[in-house]
Amino acid sequence: MSESLKEKTAKGLLWGGISNGVQQLLNLFFGVFLARLLTPDDYGMVGMLTIFSLIAGTIQESGFIPALINKKDIKHEDYNAVFWFSILTSLCLYTLLFFCAPLIARFFNQPELTSLARYSFLGFFISSTGVAHSAYFYKNLMVKQRAILNITALILSGTIGITMAYNGFSYWGIATQNIAYISTVMIGYWFYSPWRPTFQLDFTPLRKMIAFSSKMLATNIFNHLNNNIFSIILGKFYSEREVGYYNQANKWNYMGHSLISGMIHGVAQPVLTQVTNDKERQLRVFRKMMRFTAFISFPAMFGLSLIAPELITIAITDKWMGSAQILRLLCISGAFIPITGLCSNLVISKGKSNIYMWNAIALGLLQLLVMCTIYPYGIQAMIITYISINIAWLLVWYYFVQREIRYRFVHLMMDIVPFLLIAGGVMVFTYFLTLKISNIHLLFISKIIIAALLYILIMWMSGAKTFKESIQYLNNKH
Repeated sequence: MSESLKEKTAKGLLWGGISNGVQQLLNLFFGVFLARLLTPDDYGMVGMLTIFSLIAGTIQESGFIPALINKKDIKHEDYNAVFWFSILTSLCLYTLLFFCAPLIARFFNQPELTSLARYSFLGFFISSTGVAHSAYFYKNLMVKQRAILNITALILSGTIGITMAYNGFSYWGIATQNIAYISTVMIGYWFYSPWRPTFQLDFTPLRKMIAFSSKMLATNIFNHLNNNIFSIILGKFYSEREVGYYNQANKWNYMGHSLISGMIHGVAQPVLTQVTNDKERQLRVFRKMMRFTAFISFPAMFGLSLIAPELITIAITDKWMGSAQILRLLCISGAFIPITGLCSNLVISKGKSNIYMWNAIALGLLQLLVMCTIYPYGIQAMIITYISINIAWLLVWYYFVQREIRYRFVHLMMDIVPFLLIAGGVMVFTYFLTLKISNIHLLFISKIIIAALLYILIMWMSGAKTFKESIQYLNNKH
């Protein structure tokens, strides 16, 4: 790994970590206020529409962001074609969903969803104005600029959401918060990016990217289905309250694993693409990233699972306790998401979008089949099955990674199992050590301090190379 590439990667990880850390703190801050002001039913209403916005947003992007990142000789015409394609596609999709809103409301037996859907769907139309700019940011590793504008957008949109919720606008406040966030980010893209579109509607450059991007499109659609299948099934067969409980738990779980995933994703594909022609070098880079991901992900997510009941009660009151046990289970699966995400980035960097696509489709169909079969047995049975499938699917990703860079199974075990066992052992030990503490605030703080100190102590005493390199880099920045 050359010094320049190593420095770019380190800076990208640092700014990605700062950005995602601050973003999750802001999400926590605003989320606590909103959860106290709103009810599970309010979150359930918005949660039922999430899948439609995500799929529409995915279609408008159509996999062209990773396609542009992977393209070696990129020109203005490439960005311009993607820009106008996204605008026109999103306009057609919004028009279609606008007239389909009554059908969506009828499916969920919620008449209020018609007007809410038409309003919420404005978000993906607005986001289409920044698809090409987003690709430019990733291509040029503009992690710092992305961090600044994402944090700004969170502060502004969070303030708007809380203000509306406080004044009795219920789920309209959540919808407006989402639109305000997207709008602010899009403005930021235009402000920071030097690239500007021109009025030349030439879609010819898309032909060279369509083979790659079409597979990414199918993959992303199935990924959204995979991630939101619970909201769909719960919204159809259960109440909006249960959808709200699940969405709240999933929100906290997402805040946890996206902190790590976002930090890694911001640099993984661009860096791995740069060394794709040197398999030995790419293997070294990949293994170092894998160890760092496991080093961070397992203690963070297992720790979140450990403190889930206290966190939910203290932060958003016991009216949300129905979310605590769901969160505790989801965090176990969440610990593996950044790891599978890194594997998928490796596959994409090799140009194998077809593997990425069929992996997502197979996982999605399996989950859909299983969830539709076992939903009568309750939410907990569905969640346990869901996390089991997702954890086991890491082995499928490993199979394709080892085919590309000869990443042996013993490498995988050496890179992640020590961190998994240490983090898991620390959390179990901490749980039993704090059993007799009755004060919820003292219990919450004790769990965090004891678990963190134990994990750091074991890392230091074992001489973990990843731990030492992280400390050394941070020390050099001061």
